[in-house]
Amino acid sequence: MIGYYIHHQGRGHLNRAMAIAAELDQPVTGLSSQPRPVGWVGDWIELARDDESAAPRDVDAHGRLHWVPLHDQGLSDRMAQVSHWIAESRPRVIVVDVSVEIAVLARLFGIPVVSVALPGVRDDEAHHLGYDISTAIIAAWPQEAEGMISGLSAPARRRLHCVGAISRFGGRVNERRRSATPDAPRRLLLLGGAGGSSLDAATIAVAREATPDWHWTVLGSRGGRWVEDPWPEICAADVVVTHAGQNALADVAAARRPAIVIPESRPHEEQTTTASVLAGSSRWPALVRWNFPVTGWPTLLDEALGLDGELWDGWNDGLGARVAAAVIQRELAQAPAGEPA
Repeated sequence: MIGYYIHHQGRGHLNRAMAIAAELDQPVTGLSSQPRPVGWVGDWIELARDDESAAPRDVDAHGRLHWVPLHDQGLSDRMAQVSHWIAESRPRVIVVDVSVEIAVLARLFGIPVVSVALPGVRDDEAHHLGYDISTAIIAAWPQEAEGMISGLSAPARRRLHCVGAISRFGGRVNERRRSATPDAPRRLLLLGGAGGSSLDAATIAVAREATPDWHWTVLGSRGGRWVEDPWPEICAADVVVTHAGQNALADVAAARRPAIVIPESRPHEEQTTTASVLAGSSRWPALVRWNFPVTGWPTLLDEALGLDGELWDGWNDGLGARVAAAVIQRELAQAPAGEPA
């Protein structure tokens, strides 16, 4: 039995968990504040929310943890749910994406923890604690992408496994070839995310007006629509303009589409760190802009159009979920003989 904790913010943690769980040969129980997603095969424990207090106090335990508000009933209920499930189910491994508090709780039960690392500056005490107690750490970016994370201790870095990007569309790459007539307008996809966007409809409208030869599709950002399955739109695009979230980049890379990457502000410099790695190398077909451009779109799009989308193979070779599952399986193999699966 494997437990898999999934943070409820955005959709990236869930999409990554579903891709990895599909590659595991053991029963996987999901634990999350999100409702059970369509397509999840194993059991699902919907946890109480711990972020609904109007005035949370001492949320980080004086900098030692990330989110443990004092006297919060939701937090208390949530930890009781997880504790009860661990005691009853006796999982052999718990994967945590992401929560230092859940990682510590599992380890206090004597359960090995496999943590999922995110990009950025992770040098605070809470990150040190979570990574240092983990038996393995999975990073969903390639080994060649140096500088994606900073602040790890030397022991934690030795347990870091860079498995490559993980896309939920890994099984649909046969759909990515775009067929278009020579006189068809070039297509641009502006891809927003569930984690929020700083863009507004007026700014997007100015860029659209400056590029009349391009057909724009806007998903996720203000002024755009939300779709559960953006894969056809990604594959139909000649260029994708995207934020620097891990899952958006993994999906664009899976489709082998040239990208213009504009990082959003996120805690721990998560997206700016990823964008800096992309900007610092010609290895991947991405142009980085630190803010949404006000002018210069025709030239920018022409430059992006000249990039070779196939270079994304170095970022996402389609094996990330399988390699991540292999890391988890190795930890399962370390469990003493006779322990429940």
